Amino acid sequence: MFCFQGSRGHFRYHWQSHNVKLTGVDDMVLLSKINEDAIVENLKKRYMDDYIFTYIGPVLISVNPFKQMPYFGDKEIEMYQGAAQYENPPHIYALADNMYRNMMIDRENQCVIISGESGAGKTVAAKYIMGYISRVSGGGPKVQHVKDIILQSNPLLEAFGNAKTLRNNNSSRFGKYFEIQFSSGGEPDGGKISNFLLEKSRVVMRNPGERSFHIFYQLIEGASAEQKNSLGITSMDYYTYLNQSGSYKVDDINDKSDFQETMHAMGVIGIAPADQSMVLQIVAGVLHLGNITFKESGNYAAVESEEFLAFPAFLLGIDQNRLKEKITSRKMDSKWGSTKESIDVTLNVEQACYTRDALSKALHARVFDYLVESINRAMVKDHQELNIGVLDIYGFEIFQKNGFEQFCINFVNEKLQQIFIELTLKAEQEEYVQEGIKWTPIDYFNNKIVCDLIESKNPPGVMCILDDVCATMHAVGEGADQTMLQKLRVQINTHEHFNSWNQGFIIHHYAGKVSYDAEGFCERNRDVLFTDLIELMQSSETPFIRALFPENLNADKKGRPTTAGSKIKKQANDLVSTLMKCTPHYIRCIKPNETKRPKDWEESRVKHQVEYLGLKENIRVRRAGYAYRRVFRKFLNRYAILTKESWPTWRGDEKEGVRHLLNSVKMDHDQFQLGRTKIFIKAPESLFLLEETRDRKFDGYARTIQKAWRKHVARKKYVQMREEASDLLLNRKERRRHSLNRNFVGDYLGMDDRPELRQFLAKREKIDFADKVTKYDRRFKVSEPGLPEGS
Repeated sequence: MFCFQGSRGHFRYHWQSHNVKLTGVDDMVLLSKINEDAIVENLKKRYMDDYIFTYIGPVLISVNPFKQMPYFGDKEIEMYQGAAQYENPPHIYALADNMYRNMMIDRENQCVIISGESGAGKTVAAKYIMGYISRVSGGGPKVQHVKDIILQSNPLLEAFGNAKTLRNNNSSRFGKYFEIQFSSGGEPDGGKISNFLLEKSRVVMRNPGERSFHIFYQLIEGASAEQKNSLGITSMDYYTYLNQSGSYKVDDINDKSDFQETMHAMGVIGIAPADQSMVLQIVAGVLHLGNITFKESGNYAAVESEEFLAFPAFLLGIDQNRLKEKITSRKMDSKWGSTKESIDVTLNVEQACYTRDALSKALHARVFDYLVESINRAMVKDHQELNIGVLDIYGFEIFQKNGFEQFCINFVNEKLQQIFIELTLKAEQEEYVQEGIKWTPIDYFNNKIVCDLIESKNPPGVMCILDDVCATMHAVGEGADQTMLQKLRVQINTHEHFNSWNQGFIIHHYAGKVSYDAEGFCERNRDVLFTDLIELMQSSETPFIRALFPENLNADKKGRPTTAGSKIKKQANDLVSTLMKCTPHYIRCIKPNETKRPKDWEESRVKHQVEYLGLKENIRVRRAGYAYRRVFRKFLNRYAILTKESWPTWRGDEKEGVRHLLNSVKMDHDQFQLGRTKIFIKAPESLFLLEETRDRKFDGYARTIQKAWRKHVARKKYVQMREEASDLLLNRKERRRHSLNRNFVGDYLGMDDRPELRQFLAKREKIDFADKVTKYDRRFKVSEPGLPEGS
């Protein structure tokens, strides 16, 4: 182990072997060549030596190691707390600490946008950030309760919202924006989760080799014998919803122990034991619903084996015959002349399967929403002060067959890439121009054109055309999907980022071309839960289940029903608005291989991610630009203490005040530029010089105050001790009991009036006490008084 001490008492650098070994460069702004090959080579060198973090200025690049790394312990938390970025190796703790300190110093909300494709390590990164902030922030029992909820919300939401996919064993199948709310003193005392478009279709179908949500497997593996008996739980291959993909076990997931963690998390969040049991009852009910199968009976659907109706009906608290009726027929409104009538329509086998699956998906999704609401209730706070937002959202996905879910997922990622471009490339360069800073523009790809292709209203984009087709077609199915495809070809086929093919369409995303299969697009976009099924669940004898379906079915519905596409578009734009109000930080996650094994490195895969993440452009802008910028007033407020002229307040032109401060610390003139309203500082080291000078000033004043205080305390202690000594003897002397009330004289012989005494004691420099004494010999006889004896 090699290390050396930093100015703050932290270890600046530590190596994992006894030999000092430099592995690539920590910050890729320092690369000698700036091209994709050099970036990939640097990341590879570091990855192979177990350095998974690298910087591009303030942006953190994280490569998934596919193993547990040894540097996330207490030692590292102490190392990174309060340290400057350059003092230690790149680490996610450095970014988390920077966010927390910026929030406290600038009193501004912060957020971290974690992006990358599925399996790149985004969810783990979010956990480490929340864990670090929880550890370094203070607070009492109430704050500790909020911290526990923040940490325990992860395993709970992962159980119901994460699944094994072909690319990731613990893939988030929903988007999550977690706001940790802080008091003015920096203690986390509240929080809020916003969740986005859970992939409900995974409950009923998925690709071969994938799993459904973890909770189904956790329940089967981890439930007690009593729970299994009451919920009708048996082996995994018994359930149609689980056995269709042929994947039950995951190498690095222990479903049995994870089930205990999920149940513990429910308790920490404050879900009552009875409600916990109801959640498990619904999970089991969904599994049993999937085993209801249908046969054709005169062109209509009939339940194949009615014995499979009994258990789901029992678990959901509904009548068995009513369940059979609602999944094989549907009540439809029809208008005859001026009157409205309802008629019962018997479904065919395909429609009955769709209805059964719609109920299963709705039950799981509403339980998931209930859990999110429970977490939010447990952390609710009356008023907003400061917050840090952590965005962990599904990564960009390209499969063999890409459907509506991949389309929505990739759209959200496209929007996040747009934020990154807006704030790190476009906005930064525009700001230099506006402020009159000398600057040479750098070219980059702006993906706004792709976002507009998907969400634009005029001219209509893909989502707009999809919603129009869903609103005008009364039935879903192949006909609706083909109509959508035809309209796309007519209206946007000439767009440079769009192509069509016989079964679907292709969009040229920032991350590459993706082919979407149109089959099922309209059905999934409509996302309508039939009134019959809502009525069925509202008839449940279980209050918990009735509360999950609060719809007022008697209310008149006007306008178009909300579609899944319009919902995700609104959520994505709301999310962008929220993020733009915060000071953003970025983690760009990279997946090094498809094998999910440590030390495997697929060069072409990493290079593709480096290209579409825009890392080369990011380095070029960073290298040419300025690491720090602040409006003059804020800069003066922070560094006013550096000179007598600016402390406590600079009186005069703010720009001149900034210039005066920078001259006082002798900063090189090529390290900063003064714009129209802001100061721009080039290198982080120059900013650290200011910070250290400021720290020394505060340290000097602190020592002065400390010295005065210690002197005051010592004087006070001396007076107190003198009084305590006096109190010990007060009124306890045998003679002259009240003598302690008189001032102490010390000379009771009157030496100034007796020269013989002065002569006798002339050799003494100072006499502390002088008085007559009576001297006795060993036989207690009084000696004759004389000068030497009596003195």
